[in-house]
Amino acid sequence: MTTTPRHIRFDDLINFRDLGGYRTGDGRAVRWGRLYRADSLGKLASEADWAVFEALKIRTVIDLRHGFELEARGRIPERAGVTYHHLSIEHQWYDQPGQGPEVEVGPYLSGKYLEIAEDGVAEIRQALEVIADPESGPLVFHCASGKDRTGQLAATVLALLEVDEAEIVADFALTGLATARLRADWSAAHGNGQEPRWPGYGTAPGEVMELFLAGLAARYGSVRGYAEQRLGVDDALLRRLRGTLLED
Repeated sequence: MTTTPRHIRFDDLINFRDLGGYRTGDGRAVRWGRLYRADSLGKLASEADWAVFEALKIRTVIDLRHGFELEARGRIPERAGVTYHHLSIEHQWYDQPGQGPEVEVGPYLSGKYLEIAEDGVAEIRQALEVIADPESGPLVFHCASGKDRTGQLAATVLALLEVDEAEIVADFALTGLATARLRADWSAAHGNGQEPRWPGYGTAPGEVMELFLAGLAARYGSVRGYAEQRLGVDDALLRRLRGTLLED
């Protein structure tokens, strides 16, 4: 996988990134080494990967996957000093690899994200509370591939920090660097050289995030409007989120 400075290299994890460095409207920036996004930490197995993970001094993990995903693929192994939260924000499972080639990536995935934004309000709000807690970091949140549910929560957090939309879209699109490995891992898991039916599986075009953010704006005026009207986020939580995640 091609890497960028914000990618943390593991042997078995393929989409682990630092959300630090993004500038906000008031000239501050997200702290480096405070908030990470990742693919499934159930894949953390080798001692080499554990050494990389422990060097990050992660204190909190938020797992966004379904319960059946945990049962099938496992969660992060229990280790002292790491607090684990299981917050499944997606209430309606959908079969991405089984979609037909006629399904357009941008409208399809953004529509699913908007569905999750409405269904998963309790879990999304709780995730924001955990992330805003100054005692929770360094913190990493993840789903299976680190693309969809993880990308949606990352975008919500960055937008509430007032990071520019172009930066939010670019952060989402960085998962495209892991697309080939995501597809290869899917094929390996299903055997016989089988390929996902959907050509869009594992891809992360910026259009997906653009359409998702536009959809929230159409319904609620902005991501902040969504957070206030649908999630019940108030000024106190926004201040904690910014105080915890932004450099002085």
